[in-house]
Amino acid sequence: MPNTHPLKVALVTGAGSGIGRAVALALMADGFTLVLAGRRPEPLQAVVEQARNEGHEALAVPTDVRDEASVDRLFATISEVYGRLDVVFNNAGINAPAVPLDELTVEQWRNVIDTNLNGVFLCARGAFGLMRRQQPQGGRIINNGSISAHTPRPFSSAYTASKHAVLGLTKSLALDGREFNIVCSQIDIGNALTEMSVRMTKGVRQANGSIAVEPMVDVQHVADAVRYIAGLPLAANVLNMTVMASAMPFAGRG
Repeated sequence: MPNTHPLKVALVTGAGSGIGRAVALALMADGFTLVLAGRRPEPLQAVVEQARNEGHEALAVPTDVRDEASVDRLFATISEVYGRLDVVFNNAGINAPAVPLDELTVEQWRNVIDTNLNGVFLCARGAFGLMRRQQPQGGRIINNGSISAHTPRPFSSAYTASKHAVLGLTKSLALDGREFNIVCSQIDIGNALTEMSVRMTKGVRQANGSIAVEPMVDVQHVADAVRYIAGLPLAANVLNMTVMASAMPFAGRG
């Protein structure tokens, strides 16, 4: 059944910039009250101020998704302030240097896995518990996967491994949440133009070792895709969605 509770609360991690910021603003426009999580307080507060200037409510909660205690505080705050959570967009993520595997440090590997996988797990775990306990019960978890959840780029072992694991976690959450009216989706994004990805406009290493400029897609298309999933009744779900620049090298051989 659709959630008919008048207060709609959404959490976006990595909300201070890029995809997270665009999605947060899109969900606000659809009537969600936003909780904004990220490691840097200043960008989060800038989004809060923009939201308030546009007549929306938003709360910044500085959070390190790698840290269990920090994530626990985030969900305790959501529970205390709003008493419920309807949508989570697990967006926070990082990459590692594009180097041969033997040059990738263990610290770099762990940082990617801690952020991209363990961070998604911790936030999904917190959301699952809150959504399971609240009335009306249920909610929606949307994980930011990647085209790398299906096909790697050269020298991307840590990132690719983390995103393949997120795909498995998404499917498990979609299954385990059925009993509690909790649904889970994954959006796999290819070449969205953000502050982090602008470097790709200068050329990206291809599978054959060459460097090629790849087409990019406006981040607003990603935000619109997430808001579509977030707006569905809980009886319907988009399990997986790929949003990408139409001509990027993913389908086929390029």
